Amino acid sequence: MRVVICDGNRLLGEALATALEARDREVIAIATAGAEDCIGAVAAHQPDVCMLDLHLPGPEGALAAIGKIRASRPGTAVVVLSDLADADTWARAKGAGAAGILGKDRSVSEIADALHMIMSGEPAFDPAPVLPARHPAAAVVLTPREKEVLRRIVAGQHTQQMAREMNIAVGTLRTYVKNVFAKLGVHSRLEAAAVASRTNLLGETPGTPLSPGDAKNISHSA
Repeated sequence: MRVVICDGNRLLGEALATALEARDREVIAIATAGAEDCIGAVAAHQPDVCMLDLHLPGPEGALAAIGKIRASRPGTAVVVLSDLADADTWARAKGAGAAGILGKDRSVSEIADALHMIMSGEPAFDPAPVLPARHPAAAVVLTPREKEVLRRIVAGQHTQQMAREMNIAVGTLRTYVKNVFAKLGVHSRLEAAAVASRTNLLGETPGTPLSPGDAKNISHSA
């Protein structure tokens, strides 16, 4: 299965790509510049699946991009992987030709399984409305130590590296990670990085590129 990922946040796109490739899905391109970039990537690579975030930047809307991709490349299934605000947006994406709509709080294994379903001709839609905003930054209060752990998670550090650089035991570090997950309402490092980026919880500009090694570290913990 050949996949193109279109997401304005390169950190999430690269981490997801690495995680999917570990599950035998071939990610051939990651488009981050906007909907036009996504349409161009699909035209150039002709993937089996295009995974598209509805909040792509640029004047060409993501909903319009779904229709254009389906019209020009009917053999490519378009799967929305995004935070959707309401049932109307969900219905418009489905009406534009999306073969699936999945929330970003899905685990990587669930996303990989959904892609398999779609390639087998079965739709994969989360119930509408999908993904109400569940992680407002103002509602999350992290201790300074927890913020440091989250920042290191976003940077792609593995458990041993974090514990060593923070000069704490691995068991203590895992307790901090568990507390961060509980406060964010997530179940994996990939989800935690997504929430931190989406809400700017750390007060840093999202979308900083990951190295392949960093993306691998995050995805392996997802």
